Amino acid sequence: MTDVLPDETVRTLIAAARAAALHAHAPYSRFAVGAALLMADGSVVTGANVENASYGLSLCAETVAIATASAQGRLRQIVAVAVIGGAMDASGRPTGTTPVSPCGRCRQVINEAAQMGGRDLPVLCAAAEGDAVARHRLSDLLPHAFGPGDLGIS
Repeated sequence: MTDVLPDETVRTLIAAARAAALHAHAPYSRFAVGAALLMADGSVVTGANVENASYGLSLCAETVAIATASAQGRLRQIVAVAVIGGAMDASGRPTGTTPVSPCGRCRQVINEAAQMGGRDLPVLCAAAEGDAVARHRLSDLLPHAFGPGDLGIS
């Protein structure tokens, strides 16, 4: 997996995810998450988690980013995903050096875009701080995934 994305691209995506996490609305969990999507044209689309008092209506950063790409008509153009997260300090900045990975719901949402684009997306998992990055293929995070292809849709 290390040879799929150049190191500079990895650093750029993680930096974009970290910047997005600064805009997280996480007053309940106090856990900020940011996501960044690398698009086929080299541009980056970001998202941050948005919590809701009813909890179940909260939105994950990855889902926000993918919905943004979809709203731009670019759902099939996603070529990589980066996600970071950490507990918020008193000023609202995410902290911590343990990489986070997408939750199960987000893995399924990422899979939808990946299948539509015909890609097994690289997923970069990082912490709010530090250099640790876990690099995965989506198929490793969500083996035997159900998606559009199972419904005859490509």
